[in-house]
Amino acid sequence: MKFVPTDIPDVVLIETTLHGDERGFFMETWRENLFAEAGIDTRFVQDNHSRSVGHTLRGLHYQIIQPQGKLVRVSEGEVFDVAVDLREHSPTCGRWVGEILSAQNRRQMWVPGGFAHGFLVLSDVAEFIYKCSDYYAPHYERTLKWDDPEIGIDWPLAPGVTPIMSEKDMAGCSLAEAELF
Repeated sequence: MKFVPTDIPDVVLIETTLHGDERGFFMETWRENLFAEAGIDTRFVQDNHSRSVGHTLRGLHYQIIQPQGKLVRVSEGEVFDVAVDLREHSPTCGRWVGEILSAQNRRQMWVPGGFAHGFLVLSDVAEFIYKCSDYYAPHYERTLKWDDPEIGIDWPLAPGVTPIMSEKDMAGCSLAEAELF
């Protein structure tokens, strides 16, 4: 595995090593000792798997109490995955990073607690798998506005395309209104 820092160093892109032959392939997606050596020393308590149709935008979600670190990857299709730093005293507070994750590139992204997270489905369908460092706690969940101009996420939406979103995600708050860590 190769651990590649992003423009926000605490968010890490993980490039897996693929072992393949005529039968198919094998890859490790999580190995505690390698992640710890790379500075990601966490315990995972929950795995989640979602399937979404093209142009679906999920997020930007975070939990103000019981923040969840997430190790995310795509097993089918392609997404634009985004993390927004909400750590009040961080030099990168309010900044975002985005990466394309796909079944083809087999990349993963580590999004630590203290970040809002979301993704936009770029393919017809995408299956998104992620490990969480804390349990889902709906009463602590918050949603950051996906198109807040103060954050300025450059979502790769085709002209005239409106993302498919839940009501909860459409009602997200601005960065100025957000509860920070």
